[in-house]
Amino acid sequence: MSTDMDIAGQGDLWDPESFPLVVAGPCSAESEKQVLQTAREIAKIPEVKIFRAGLWKPRTRPGAFEGVGEQGLSWLKKVKAETGLKTTIEVARPEHVELALKYDIDVLWLGARTVVNPFVVQELAEAMKGVPVTVMVKNPIIPDLKLWIGGLERVNAAGIKQLLAIHRGFHYFDKSPFRNAPMWEIPIELKRLVPQLPIIVDPSHICGRRDLIQEISQKATDLEMDGLMLEVHENPDVALTDSAQQITPDRLRDLLQHLVLRKRTGSPDFESHLESLRTEIDKLDGEILQILAKRLEIIDEIGSYKRDNNITILQMKRWAGIITDRLSIGTHLGLNELFLKKLLNLIHKESIQRQTKIFGHKTKSESQKPEEKNRLSA
Repeated sequence: MSTDMDIAGQGDLWDPESFPLVVAGPCSAESEKQVLQTAREIAKIPEVKIFRAGLWKPRTRPGAFEGVGEQGLSWLKKVKAETGLKTTIEVARPEHVELALKYDIDVLWLGARTVVNPFVVQELAEAMKGVPVTVMVKNPIIPDLKLWIGGLERVNAAGIKQLLAIHRGFHYFDKSPFRNAPMWEIPIELKRLVPQLPIIVDPSHICGRRDLIQEISQKATDLEMDGLMLEVHENPDVALTDSAQQITPDRLRDLLQHLVLRKRTGSPDFESHLESLRTEIDKLDGEILQILAKRLEIIDEIGSYKRDNNITILQMKRWAGIITDRLSIGTHLGLNELFLKKLLNLIHKESIQRQTKIFGHKTKSESQKPEEKNRLSA
């Protein structure tokens, strides 16, 4: 990914030093009255800088409300003129891009279903070539960081330098209180790889329920994410799409007022003490890695011994005993059981892989030609 990817003139959108970027508005533009009334209330909240509304809704099955289309663009133009809020919509086809630019939409975003298809992303990127517009790229619905990065790269390669990423969670089959699993490790890794790329979080789609949105919004700011994208409707209970995850403008105001914004750096004394603690962590990490390397050396020895004696790699009785014993010890030491299970399984997976590789290597005896074996045994 291009390392020069950044928001050019981001101060036009928001001041990243004063408050996270807040994007808010209904999941779907349903009527001119609904859009304008919601926008007027949102405009009273100074933290909100961009008004969002879906015009083309990619529904899972046909027959559901699929958006008002182009007529909604004229409503957003009125929102911009009356409130001063910048506007953003999702684009899924090149003609959407052309219409958005025609109606002076400030920010375009690529949805999660779009980002999974590189062909579609490329078509959209080509439609944006040479246009000084800000583009936000949501993560794909599946937890694939490379696919997300690929979408950003395609847009960036088209000459778009004003880029943001949107973390909206991932479709996952494990049981979860969330509609889409947050999997924070993925946006955190994206931030590590491209530190200058702003990442905002979409708590509405992560949660799927309005009662969880405050928690996820706080988590986003605690993890140094750069903003929030929230679905806000004048009357969520009658919304035509995603009513359960939308909140009222009053609830948005309350949410932002209760958001605890933490500093990213502290006083010289704080930083000095923090650095001393980090030095201890670095030392312990080095010791952990040395112990882990020694453990894997012994695993290799065990693998060779099993191979030479024609014994299976997996020993279920031994593995079950390890799980029981290590969980007992670890939880007694105050370690989280789920964390321990993940760690033990990861180590065991590596052990199996190393032993499998050893089993694939022939012993000196096995590698001898038949006539050499006969000669030596004669």
